[in-house]
Amino acid sequence: MRRIILSVLAALLFVEAAEAEGRKETTLSDGWQFYSVLSGENHPAVPKWTEVSVPHDWAISGPFDKKWDLQRVASVQNGEKEASEKTGRSGALPWIGEGFYRRTLTISDGCEHAELLFDGAMAEPIVSINGKQAGFWAYGYNTFRVDITPYVHAGNNLLEVHLRNMEESSRWYPGAGIFRPVTLIETSRTHLDDWSLYARVVGEKDKVRTLEITGKVLEPDERTAVRLTLTSPAGENVGDLKPLQLASGGSFHTTINVPDAQLWSPETPNLYKLTANVVDANGKVLDTKSIKTGIRTVRVSREHGLQLNGQSRKIKGVCLHHDLGPLGAAINKAALIRQIKIMKQMGCDAIRTSHNMPSQMQMEICDSLGMMVMAESFDMWLYPKCKNGYARFFREWADRDIANLVLAHRNHPSIVMWSIGNEIPEQWSEEGRQIAIRLQGICHALDPSRPVTQGCDRVDNALASGFIRAMDVPGFNYRLHRYADGIKQLPQGFLLGSETASTVSSRGVYKFPVTPAAADSPEGRPFHKDGQCSGYDIEWCSWSNLPDDDWRWQDDEPWVIGEFVWTGFDYLGEPTPYDGYWPSRSSYFGICDLAGLPKDRYFLYRSHWNTQDHTIHLLPHWTWGRERRGEVTPVYCYTDYPSAELFVNGKSQGRISKQRDSRLDRYRLRWNEVKYEPGELRVVVYDDKGAKAGEQTIRTAGIPSRLKLDVWTQRDKPELLADGDDLAFITVSLTDSRGTLIPDAADKLTFEVTGAGSFKAACNGDATSTETFTQPTMHLFAGQLVVVVRSAREAGMLKLRVRDAQRKLSETVTLAVR
Repeated sequence: MRRIILSVLAALLFVEAAEAEGRKETTLSDGWQFYSVLSGENHPAVPKWTEVSVPHDWAISGPFDKKWDLQRVASVQNGEKEASEKTGRSGALPWIGEGFYRRTLTISDGCEHAELLFDGAMAEPIVSINGKQAGFWAYGYNTFRVDITPYVHAGNNLLEVHLRNMEESSRWYPGAGIFRPVTLIETSRTHLDDWSLYARVVGEKDKVRTLEITGKVLEPDERTAVRLTLTSPAGENVGDLKPLQLASGGSFHTTINVPDAQLWSPETPNLYKLTANVVDANGKVLDTKSIKTGIRTVRVSREHGLQLNGQSRKIKGVCLHHDLGPLGAAINKAALIRQIKIMKQMGCDAIRTSHNMPSQMQMEICDSLGMMVMAESFDMWLYPKCKNGYARFFREWADRDIANLVLAHRNHPSIVMWSIGNEIPEQWSEEGRQIAIRLQGICHALDPSRPVTQGCDRVDNALASGFIRAMDVPGFNYRLHRYADGIKQLPQGFLLGSETASTVSSRGVYKFPVTPAAADSPEGRPFHKDGQCSGYDIEWCSWSNLPDDDWRWQDDEPWVIGEFVWTGFDYLGEPTPYDGYWPSRSSYFGICDLAGLPKDRYFLYRSHWNTQDHTIHLLPHWTWGRERRGEVTPVYCYTDYPSAELFVNGKSQGRISKQRDSRLDRYRLRWNEVKYEPGELRVVVYDDKGAKAGEQTIRTAGIPSRLKLDVWTQRDKPELLADGDDLAFITVSLTDSRGTLIPDAADKLTFEVTGAGSFKAACNGDATSTETFTQPTMHLFAGQLVVVVRSAREAGMLKLRVRDAQRKLSETVTLAVR
């Protein structure tokens, strides 16, 4: 029997500016100047600097243009053998070129050690201080540290960052710029190595958990010591440990028993606070570092699959690209919270950071809200999937990149496994197997508490070479037809759907006739002329499938330990199946669209995954023109209930039940022969005892008469933080007088923000729109769009006014900024 037993206690680092004894941490958000030289441009004799804030994405304001990433390639990942023209593959935004940043860096009097922490900068960042190069990192997605002590002096210094993004270096939109936070850390000469502090569970008995805590102090003397304190989620002191004397090299190690440990899980994201004080012989504090910690155990085994805190569970996960839709790659806390909350409300309990290292901010949010994570690293190793991709750096940088990923993130309780690659071409070879073993070994050496995985798409090759058999967790990307035979060859005795579904759809768009088919295969239907996909959720790619296909394996086979659906949200770039159709420039795979609005598929997943709340969702909309009267217009109901009866204008269309042996009727209720008549569509659902459990009604829309504004903020009320960085997302819907959405509305709207804030962006979720996100005007798509507004640093009231000049409509919403 092969069994992997793993456990962890992980930590969440504070990122806001903080000052403690001997330590000062400052987030460098304002005061930056920037200019760029895009591909094809000449360097200016006199640069035109503009003021920007970091995080910053220089490309997100566009304009969209096919010239930015026009390629003639064959996408091997999609099974293509001949090259063809590809447009919008990396978002059709001007991210290719060079970026230059500078700002004044003020070093405090008495600072003995200074370090810059970059959470990510796209790409190939060169960091200079006072005209001298202080550091470089090749991989734009990774976090890295630069010791700037030799280059700085007390007072003002010049910090410069140079970035370079090469053409064909990404298969999706990578963003451009210093797109994650930068932190200045000032300490005394004797200080804690932040990434050395590591805590994990090493023992469990009843409700007691034994924690092992290790770390390292830099530049200590023989009498330097460390004092640790642990505080419960309620703020109660769990225990003060006696000062720890340092071993050779400055390292320290201890264990502590935590009685009645409050465990971390997606359902109970409990966090402890661990504080490390570095003290001298007289007890003077030289350095202080506090982290938030979550106590939990992870096990994977043939007998029990995946276990969290001793309980078997199947992962209900989604893959997420790093961009935030209309905000681009520039990280933002409110936007990340919105994403995670939307997914949790669907019943999702895990995300995969595909296909790159995550940000600290995202992991902190997953820790606090309760979302498990597969933290991924690379999309390629030695073989280049795109001409100038990471393969240029792999031999020299891969080990360091994996080390930084693990060291920087190993203390997050949300991370339950590492991923060392996605669909790596070398999966067929002995060289690939050896690389996999090496990278997995680095993860184990730095973090023995988690398993390691990667997603394999050439499953037969990966099995034959031993590539996938070498992994702690064998990951299958799609290839459902290879599950049954593959499990027989896996010594682990289980497998993970590391990437599943890739169903394609557009929000609010429905195509007739309704016939399930692969949208991009020769035997499937031709591309739709409008560049959209059907919202009936019956279109997929030649290499992928429908949600229903995955669930059959998830539900029926105990050795399938879960899935990560491609994808939770649409993202910029990869407009499959329209990557040869302009102006498509973003994906169709999302369960939610690029604006974060749920597609119908959201409710299909919610009906299956959310076991706390019931789901009743009818589709399509019931507002069609004269041409559809009397035409067959199938009606679907996504619900967790087993049966339902449908009525059109009070006339029954039949009471039906889910069918276990049917591909599309096991998880959906479908009335395929309904003929459209304007009026009312009503469904009544019944529980497993035949009792009426609920109903939903949708109606044919009348005359457009009002703009409906629905506000989302991280506080769950119309209120923003006066920090200059908080965001509100306002969904704008054109409706009739009864509140029924006008589902085909494409009106042009304008936005005006006054008071304590500003307009940030707008997005309508249309993958074919070339309207600029950062201009205060946009057309509705399928009757809706989302406006994003940003708070000011001063308290006050923020007012957003939305106008529809075509219909002479206007609506206003007011938010408190405090």
